[in-house]
Amino acid sequence: MADETTSFRDRFRGIPKSIAFIWTFEFMERFSYYGNQAVLTLFLLEALSFDDDTTTAIFHGFKFATYFAPIVGAILADSWQGKYRTIIGLSIVYCLGHVMFTMSGLIGPAPYPIPGGTAQAKAPVAMIGLALLSVGIGGRKPCVSSFGGDQFKDGQEKQLGVFFSLFYLAINIGAFLSQLITPVLRNDVQCFGRDCFALAFGVPTIFMAMGTVLFVLGTFTYKRRPAAGNMLVLVTKAICNAIKNRCKRSKGESRDHWMDYCDSNIYSPRLVRDIKFVLHVMIMFLPLPIYWTLFSQQGSRWTLQAYRMDGDAGALGTIKPDQIQSLNPLLNHQT
Repeated sequence: MADETTSFRDRFRGIPKSIAFIWTFEFMERFSYYGNQAVLTLFLLEALSFDDDTTTAIFHGFKFATYFAPIVGAILADSWQGKYRTIIGLSIVYCLGHVMFTMSGLIGPAPYPIPGGTAQAKAPVAMIGLALLSVGIGGRKPCVSSFGGDQFKDGQEKQLGVFFSLFYLAINIGAFLSQLITPVLRNDVQCFGRDCFALAFGVPTIFMAMGTVLFVLGTFTYKRRPAAGNMLVLVTKAICNAIKNRCKRSKGESRDHWMDYCDSNIYSPRLVRDIKFVLHVMIMFLPLPIYWTLFSQQGSRWTLQAYRMDGDAGALGTIKPDQIQSLNPLLNHQT
């Protein structure tokens, strides 16, 4: 028993102080993101008066942009700004998106504080907010976990494993709590005689702002590596070079693989070999879009279906339609 306790403590011994700031920042950001996402569908349906199809299209457009932006964020961090500055800059964009979205919940006829006679008056503000959110959320996403990994020294593999376990725990705790709480704020609190979307969006806004400030406060504890080039950019250039050279090959010239036409004076044989391996592995990922297409419907079509049900769960009370998504982080080990 004593050996098990010692082994448990050894895993935590040597973890940098900076990890506390990064872990808390991730928890607060995930609370912010999933809290906003939880009530987004009903906001589009009720407050902006979109129909089911338009609501679904906007929701999935937002999700697509959010998960495409990591490519841009990674290139920005690796090739230009570095991870730390990219995280700070895009977190500010993230906060601005939250502010815009919260403001859209305050627009309406009297007694709303921001004048706007129709639901459509909110739409431009909300769409700008969504655009900023997708850039901020997605752009910082690949940077935070890798920035946390940068804090560890060689030989700290055990501590690094503990960090990533705790990191994904923070994600799921933040997601679970926010997807329970923000629907309550929306439905159980009345603002201007209607569901309080402004409060449901405002709390995630505060969480993200506080998380960003906390991350900045940990600045002097961080190890920061300079930008050293992005692998995706390098791989793309190598593939383009191979395709170009293959198109220009001499008549009758043949090689085992089309990547072998890549210029060996510019790109190393090891890189070419690794690209071949990656291209083979990518075949296994072809079915994944089908999975994610269905998976993401828990926030759109499934929420709309729950919206038309009574939500009576017997002794557990009434489950709100936008709380149904909280089952994902409760049952999932990471997201």
